[in-house]
Amino acid sequence: MSSAARVVRPAVPSGPGDPSGEGLREIPLPPYVTGEDAQFAVRAVVVHAPRRWSGGTVCRNDASPHPCWLHRWGRQVLTLRGLPAAEIDALIERGDPTAQPHPHRPGA
Repeated sequence: MSSAARVVRPAVPSGPGDPSGEGLREIPLPPYVTGEDAQFAVRAVVVHAPRRWSGGTVCRNDASPHPCWLHRWGRQVLTLRGLPAAEIDALIERGDPTAQPHPHRPGA
């Protein structure tokens, strides 16, 4: 048996300029984006949409600074799925967490 200690590293390490550890709160992205992942991502961006407040823009769901970690994850997943930013913004504007995202197909 080895007496060496096992080192566990975070999935998304916090950078040297980030003493808050905010990088540790990021949700890992899927290796490839399935339809189910895209549905969860739509729900995340719609439910965690921005809301104007007296102190600035906050997450509509939990009043944390916007974009919250779930909104960021949802945008990243939808971008990986092929949706352009304008289409993601349109999904948020419609406000339907059950909307079906359609991947962008250049030239289609």
